[in-house]
Amino acid sequence: MALRNISQFDESREEVTTKSIKESLQKLARKEKAMILSKFFKTGKGQYGEGDLFLGVVVPDIRKVARIYEDIEYEELTNLLHNKYHEVRLCALLIAVRQFQKGNGETKKRLYQWYLDNTASINNWDLVDLTAEHIVGAYVDGKNTDILYTLAKSKLLWDRRIAIVATFHCIKKKEPHLTLHIAELLLHDDQDLIHKAVGWMLREVGKRCGEEQEELFLKKYANVMPRTMLRYAIERFDEQKRKTYLMVQ
Repeated sequence: MALRNISQFDESREEVTTKSIKESLQKLARKEKAMILSKFFKTGKGQYGEGDLFLGVVVPDIRKVARIYEDIEYEELTNLLHNKYHEVRLCALLIAVRQFQKGNGETKKRLYQWYLDNTASINNWDLVDLTAEHIVGAYVDGKNTDILYTLAKSKLLWDRRIAIVATFHCIKKKEPHLTLHIAELLLHDDQDLIHKAVGWMLREVGKRCGEEQEELFLKKYANVMPRTMLRYAIERFDEQKRKTYLMVQ
C-alpha cells in the first residue's frame, strides 16, 4: 500500500510523538510483506537478524513518514531507535539523516555521537547501508578518522559494516584511500555480510575513482580474499578480466 494521502497523518509539530510515528507506520503495514521481509532479512534462530520483527512497510513509505516527522525531538528519536520493529528503527535513522544534513555543527556532532552510541540498535544491513555514509562518513570527512579503524576491529558485526560503508562518502568524492585501508583490515573477516560490504565498496572505488585504483588492491589481495568479496568487487569488470581474477583463487 503506497502512502497516497499524506494528509491522513497528523502533521502538527506540537503533537509529534513516538506514538504517532508508530501509528503512522502501522497504517502502512502489510502482513504479507512483513512475512517476506522477515525471511529476506534472516530473522530465524542463529541467523544474523535473529528475533527482528517487521511491520511490513516498504522503504519509500518509511521515508515519507520520516519527512513528515523530521523535527522530532532528540529523546523521541532515541526511543524510536530502541523499538522492537525494524521499520520504526529505520524511520528513526532516516529522520536522523535528515536532521544531520540540515543541522549546524553542534547538531551534526550530537547526531554522530548518538549514532555511535546506539550501533547495537542499528542491527541489520539495510539500517547501516542507508545511513552510515550520511552520518558517520560525512562527519569524519576532513577530521580524524580513527573511529572507523576502531569500528572495523569491533566484535559487533554491525560496527564493522558501518566502518566500511561509511567510507562510501569518501568514494563519492573520488577519495578511495580510506576505503582501501578499511577493506584491508576487514580482509579476513569471518562474516559473509562483511565480505559483501567490502566487495561492494571496492566495486564502487572502481566505478567512481577508476578501475586502476581498485586493481591496485585486487592485485595484492585477490588470491586471499573471500570468494564472495572478490565476486562483488569484480562485478563490473569485463568477462575476461573477471575470469582472470577468479582463476587466482
